[in-house]
Amino acid sequence: MLVSETPKRGITTLPPPRRGMSSLFFMSSNKSLSSSHYSHSSSFAGTTPSRTFSLSMMEENIENAEAVITKWDPSSSSYTKVTFIFQQSRKEAKEFLKAVKTLRSSMHVLLGDRFPSSKLVIAQNLMQLAMKRLEKEFYQILSASRDQLDPESVSNRSSSRSSKFYDEEAEGRSDDELDIAGESITEVERASVLAMSDLKSIADCMISSGYGKECAKIYRVIRKSIIDEGLYHLGIQQFKSSHIQKMDSQALDNEIKKWMKAAKIAVKTLFQGEKILCDHVFAASETIKESCFYEITKEGATTLFSFPELLVKTKKVPERIFGLMELREAVSDLWPETEAVFCSESTSGSKLQGLSLLLKLGDSVRSILSDFESTIKKDSTKIIVPGGGVHPLTQKVMNYLTSLADYSIILCDILADYPPPANSSFHETSFKSSMPDEGSTPAVSVHLAWLILVLLCKLDVKAEIYKDVGLAYLFLANNLHFIVEKVQQSPNLKLLLGEDWVAEHMKKVKLYASTYEITAWTKVLSSLPEKSLEMSTEMAKECFRRFNIAFEEAYRKQTSWIVDDRKLRDDLKVSIAQKLVPTYQEFYDTYMVMLTEEKNLELLVRFSPDDLGNYLSDLFHGTSTSLSPTSSSFPPRSCLPL
Repeated sequence: MLVSETPKRGITTLPPPRRGMSSLFFMSSNKSLSSSHYSHSSSFAGTTPSRTFSLSMMEENIENAEAVITKWDPSSSSYTKVTFIFQQSRKEAKEFLKAVKTLRSSMHVLLGDRFPSSKLVIAQNLMQLAMKRLEKEFYQILSASRDQLDPESVSNRSSSRSSKFYDEEAEGRSDDELDIAGESITEVERASVLAMSDLKSIADCMISSGYGKECAKIYRVIRKSIIDEGLYHLGIQQFKSSHIQKMDSQALDNEIKKWMKAAKIAVKTLFQGEKILCDHVFAASETIKESCFYEITKEGATTLFSFPELLVKTKKVPERIFGLMELREAVSDLWPETEAVFCSESTSGSKLQGLSLLLKLGDSVRSILSDFESTIKKDSTKIIVPGGGVHPLTQKVMNYLTSLADYSIILCDILADYPPPANSSFHETSFKSSMPDEGSTPAVSVHLAWLILVLLCKLDVKAEIYKDVGLAYLFLANNLHFIVEKVQQSPNLKLLLGEDWVAEHMKKVKLYASTYEITAWTKVLSSLPEKSLEMSTEMAKECFRRFNIAFEEAYRKQTSWIVDDRKLRDDLKVSIAQKLVPTYQEFYDTYMVMLTEEKNLELLVRFSPDDLGNYLSDLFHGTSTSLSPTSSSFPPRSCLPL
């Protein structure tokens, strides 16, 4: 409030000032102070001799204060109107503050007297004149020192060696003493030290004189404009939900990165620097100090936190989880400073807003993970991947989980208290000895392994689409091998799941591959006789025919099948060759001699053992190939005697 708005301690006050900014600093007076106001003629009328000495001292103090205060009356001359005490002479500024203190003490004594004194009205007019001057000085220092007292400079210097001059001891130093004591500080630091010291001296004086609200109002107007300007230059603005919804992913990522950088500066520099300055200037009043800082920062803090708050309310798509995790990490990293800066009761709203944002971001991340799990479970696409290759869902999920693993530290914090998967035995079966200490499996490891298990269950369902059982198992082998390879290629994901998890799932890959071989090559292998059997020429010829048909059918189908991973593809070919070629080699060597005289032998014995190896090399490349037009069908009977 202004000096003239509220009567001080029941004493007559001046008329109200004009409205507007100028009213903070230029108040109209009842009338100018003249020497007649301070005549001695009736000062002690009605007093007793015992009070004369005390009242005389108070009158003398008031007269001494008058000489100093009226000298700097802005309306007394053009010189005092444009000249500032603290800028002109720190010595006179110190005398001015001392005069106000003396005047205040004298008024307290007169107020304690039983008999009213005419000097009280005079002293009050003097006090108002002094406060008018101090308001003007306070405004001038704040305005002229915007650069030296910007929050960044104050925040940076608060922990530097120059901060030792911010205390009351510095206020009592002369310019020369300050030059000697602070010879190692820069001119900018020196100006900042002096400005902070002067502002505190004025604030202390005005607060103790009952004019703290007027002082605080000036401070709020100027300092809020500095904070708002700083936030504007950082790009902190009020977003609308519709604006965020229209952003593409790249634009939103850029906005998130810009906000994180700006938020760090806003909290650690703007708000923290302003709190340091506000606490210093208004150290004499806890109430004014807190209310000032609250009024200056409340709007800026609300605007700062509004962007992430709007983001958590938008549509939760899986890709947005990474930006949300980065935002949560940024807010979490800033939480100690946020809590320290907004520590008072009046600013608790900003602190709670920051805490609420931290919780909302965590909830949003968990919600996206839950939705992602549901998306896997509900995937109903009937896509048949040609040749039993890696399913798009497998690629999508594993790419996503690999990226999530890069945020493992953040996820550990977010998922720490998140309920584990519904299957209580899952944790034990998936992490039997993967972690160094029993029961120390991080929550993020459990959740990522659970999502992979959900994917594997869905792949089991999709494998049923294939009519060929061998192809179904090849599909499972391909997809599980892809999953394990993605885990091994990602250091973070491998660390989270552990070596045992990898080993267990590689065993399953081999099991799927083995089952594929059995189902896909049993017909070919069964067309060859066992070693102990002796066959006639006709039986041998029948076995060659059946082998030709079975092998060509297997070859034709499995050249169109796909195994993208080179190592897995080679391992499968080697395994098939090891089972097939030696058996066929023995059969070929044994019965080829019996058939040398047969006509059209090349049609009867179509493959040499060496041919098999060459043909097997064509498998799993996704290109269907036929050896030659097939001959007429043969009756489905065994070549072995019944």
